[in-house]
Amino acid sequence: MNLRRLFTEHPESVGETYLQHLCAASWFAARMFTGAIACFLHALLPFTFRRTGSECISELYERMVANRNRSVTRTGSVTHTGAPRANAAR
Repeated sequence: MNLRRLFTEHPESVGETYLQHLCAASWFAARMFTGAIACFLHALLPFTFRRTGSECISELYERMVANRNRSVTRTGSVTHTGAPRANAAR
């Protein structure tokens, strides 16, 4: 496998260019990081960030589903959803 394919194979499988995938994955990482910080602070100080963790999870899930639905509309099938398969070998 050549070096270029290492950077483009997965983004193409989810209907994105490398740059689009970089931006989307970076947004997810930043959102998860801020949600994790809020959850940690909530663990220490239970009166803070009472809904932030669950709102972060809901937002990430909705965005992932919206991207999956766009991919299905564009290609007719989804090659990667990010969700574990029920029958996957462990």
